[in-house]
Amino acid sequence: MEIDTNGTRIHVAQQGSGDLALVFLHYYGGSSRTWDGVASALADGYRIVATDHRGWGKSAAHVDGYGIADLAVDAEGVIQALGLARYVLVGHSMGGKVAQLIASHRPRGLEGLVLVAPSPPSPASLSDEERAMLTGAYQSRESVEFVIDHVLTAKSLDATQREQVIEDSLKGAPQAKAGWPNVAMREDISAEVVSIDAPTIVISGELDQVDRVATLQAELMPRIPHAAMHILPGVGHLSPLEAPAELAQIIARFVAGIESGIAV
Repeated sequence: MEIDTNGTRIHVAQQGSGDLALVFLHYYGGSSRTWDGVASALADGYRIVATDHRGWGKSAAHVDGYGIADLAVDAEGVIQALGLARYVLVGHSMGGKVAQLIASHRPRGLEGLVLVAPSPPSPASLSDEERAMLTGAYQSRESVEFVIDHVLTAKSLDATQREQVIEDSLKGAPQAKAGWPNVAMREDISAEVVSIDAPTIVISGELDQVDRVATLQAELMPRIPHAAMHILPGVGHLSPLEAPAELAQIIARFVAGIESGIAV
């Protein structure tokens, strides 16, 4: 379905049912279908809502507005339009930074926060050359394949998953591809993140080269002291594709704890 919010059109994929919704926000280069393997394992018990960020997947490519606050308002608009009274936010990488900002607002109905290989709230330290390389990482099939093999994954993707990543990466609008490295990665939301009071877990791949375990332990965990960290052995940055079953199990346990009133 399509939802008009914040001056743009956001594509939303839904499945499952239940009083509690799981709202999934994808990584830079991905789409709502990045979560398919995780979502299908959780749809029996929960309402699944997965969005395409503006400029990615099937969402409209607005001419501007690719900062973290813009993406957060888009997602908040979807949540409001769907009337989600109780929900858990699940954000991956770029989507994880967006989820942190949303959670810092302490919105009504937010019952938990799952950060999967999240980008930390502090600005990324990149040289101009590194920023230019990241901006051009999704310009050709060959460049995407290089990034998959040498940056994003530690476990091999099957042929279908690999093709999906290539298609999603290439499909992104130029302004969306430029927006993350040149705008959103530079933003500092550290002061806001300390306001997060929802139960929180951080799930990191042991071999993640993008948002490393050590970086998250230094830049994120001290700002959300009540958060728990889970490390997925042998997994890289794309855990929703590399280890969907394991990721779904961790999320299910976390959400069950919330519903039973047990602090996680």
